Amino acid sequence: MPNIRARLLVVLVVLCGFLTVAGSPSATAATVPDSLWFDGTSLTVSNGRFTDSLGREVVLRGYNVSGETKLEENSGLPFASVADAKKSATALRALGGGNSVRFLLSWAHAEPARGQVDTAYLAAATDQMRAFLDAGIRVYPDFHQDLYSRYLFDDDSWYTGDGAPEWAVDAGTYPDESCGICLFWGQNITQNGAVKAASYDFWHNTYGLQDAFLATARQTMTYVRQHLSDEEFAGVVGFDPYNEPYAGTYDSGQTSRSWEKNVLWPFYAKFRAGMDAAGWQDKPAFVEPNLFWNANIDSQKQEGGLLDAGTLGSRYVFNTHFYDQKAISGILMWGKAGDGQYATDFGTIRDRTSAAGTTAVVSEFGHPLSGTVSDKAPTVLKAMYQALDSRVKGAGWWTTPAASGPVLSGSQWQWDIYNGRHHELMNGNPDKVLTSGDAWNDEDLSAVRMDDSGTVALRQDARLLDRVYPSATSGSTVAFTYEDRSRDGSTTLTWNPVPSSLPNVAQLVGSGQYGLLVWRSKGSSAPTELHLPASFPTGSTTVVSDLGTAYGPPAYTPTTPVAVAAEPGGTASRRLLLTASDTGVLHYALVTNGATSPSTALLNAARTELAAWAARTVG
Repeated sequence: MPNIRARLLVVLVVLCGFLTVAGSPSATAATVPDSLWFDGTSLTVSNGRFTDSLGREVVLRGYNVSGETKLEENSGLPFASVADAKKSATALRALGGGNSVRFLLSWAHAEPARGQVDTAYLAAATDQMRAFLDAGIRVYPDFHQDLYSRYLFDDDSWYTGDGAPEWAVDAGTYPDESCGICLFWGQNITQNGAVKAASYDFWHNTYGLQDAFLATARQTMTYVRQHLSDEEFAGVVGFDPYNEPYAGTYDSGQTSRSWEKNVLWPFYAKFRAGMDAAGWQDKPAFVEPNLFWNANIDSQKQEGGLLDAGTLGSRYVFNTHFYDQKAISGILMWGKAGDGQYATDFGTIRDRTSAAGTTAVVSEFGHPLSGTVSDKAPTVLKAMYQALDSRVKGAGWWTTPAASGPVLSGSQWQWDIYNGRHHELMNGNPDKVLTSGDAWNDEDLSAVRMDDSGTVALRQDARLLDRVYPSATSGSTVAFTYEDRSRDGSTTLTWNPVPSSLPNVAQLVGSGQYGLLVWRSKGSSAPTELHLPASFPTGSTTVVSDLGTAYGPPAYTPTTPVAVAAEPGGTASRRLLLTASDTGVLHYALVTNGATSPSTALLNAARTELAAWAARTVG
């Protein structure tokens, strides 16, 4: 969550917010450290991409913060304190390479009594959100729910939910919850009569439930807008209205597609109107289709994808999730994921988004890190990141790079610094205190936890999580790939080796990691940016581009075509900056950490090979 920065090079301007709330002035925002002149603008959707005010295509990569919102131990807040939020944000930037977060909020805590919004909760949530904005990390809030509400579940139940407040559940007369024979908590969505009935009531506005939610959402957005400075609010990308929507039960003759058209989309239109009224008119709604529209188990899949919503355009983002339920089942997918495993699934997301005339974000993806299928996690996650980067599998990327498609934005589930250290009374039961994993329905997907000294540490391979990616492209992205060389145990996973037809490039990369971006310029003086992982220290990073070559790139200036600078936020994370102010020119840039003091001759030879390759494969 990117950046909230100044408008001057080197000298940073402190911006002030002028909105007032209840007669009190909003706080003055400190300029985000390490900002440069091209940082800090709001994002919009244009030509099917996130774009900043300089016309650069922006890719959002990060995590969900935090599943703690689904718990009660911190009263529905992502963190126990602002200090913990700051610690999490710093680590997310420095260890996880993220520039954005999906920031979870709770309806139950925002409106604990009907018609009464809890401004103390909103104030605490906004303060924690600000910790990420101040670290140069963009935010898109999400009113989260799973299984509708925890208040549907008995205190001795095997499962729990989150989302709707207790009064919303008390308004209905729901059967005693029971999932029957359920191996996974998600089966409650379609098998638990209480969950199905309550969800149905929400979507049909029974007891005025949907009206109440929309009113609270509007007040929440108004509060956030009024309590963030203009600069801080620039770092808020949009809003996710409702997590994983599902009908509960379809009416007679209704299909999943007609439910999306006649029930779900009108809800989004009302939410969109609330955003406009709350001062969010220039920010998109991140709308999710029917939860099961892209399930990879045929028996679960339902027709959808907002097929009848028309052109979404700049006011909506196509927002979807993807989990490999076959891999999670432990039965339907034997073995591990491989090269191109999810190219088709994520290609479907690209195709649907293109048809809708907007951009996409895969706002949840992940895999369990403990349990019987956790051995698949290193390959499943590598394959998912690979599919976010390109729709072409590694084995075919070098021969058909132009088929890559847009680089997708995504937020991994999840970033929970309290993983394994929770103290959650499940469904309020003091005899069921959950401490392990995510402390929610036996899930364990957090990429991080705090060690005994209180330091945030990764639970997954840093080579997998902290990745090279094009955070801002000054022009149009043509192709991108990243070979992370992440590990599955002691095995190095290399799915996209440099082909032998490019011997000098292969020699330069060696056994190192590499990323390769191809883009076409559009005449902007603002640079193209690629995130540099911690595994790419400046002094041993090699860049080969038509703009120049460098081993240990110099510090950024507007006249330095290949350079390095800190990323906004003061977390010591860095970015490669590539400046080309021409128009319509095809550019390429290879960045690798595999070389040690490469000779000028090798750099030039690699550059010649890449130039010929780009001309041949892209033109």
